[in-house]
Amino acid sequence: MNEGTFQATPVAHVRSELEDPALAPNQGDEGAPDAMLVFTAAVAPALAGLAVGDEVMLLSWLDQADRDVLRVHPRGDTSRPQQGVFSTRSPHRPNPIGLHRVRILAIDDLEVRVSGLEAVDGTPVLDVKPVLSRDRDAR
Repeated sequence: MNEGTFQATPVAHVRSELEDPALAPNQGDEGAPDAMLVFTAAVAPALAGLAVGDEVMLLSWLDQADRDVLRVHPRGDTSRPQQGVFSTRSPHRPNPIGLHRVRILAIDDLEVRVSGLEAVDGTPVLDVKPVLSRDRDAR
């Protein structure tokens, strides 16, 4: 197994009223406020084809996560036995990559407003991918 390092460059950052990870919802459909994705000018051409109403998957880097955590109580519920982080959606994990399904509400140049994003303000966004369905052409 190759244990080398690699570099990822954020394409955007989250702008949100959520500032404390401990107070953020566990999932976007659990009361997350609308948020803004502020993209870098370098990736502006990559936004072509996104439209209001689209559902997209965001990959983020949960930069405030504890990367040394390997076992957690699911959803922070200490009455449940600990499990390995790979069987949970815990943000605390060796590589704290966040996965978020959101809906695009508005697009204004390099700013994209989305609903259902539980990531905190300043969270780096690594990538955006469309949600594929039978009703939508595979891109």
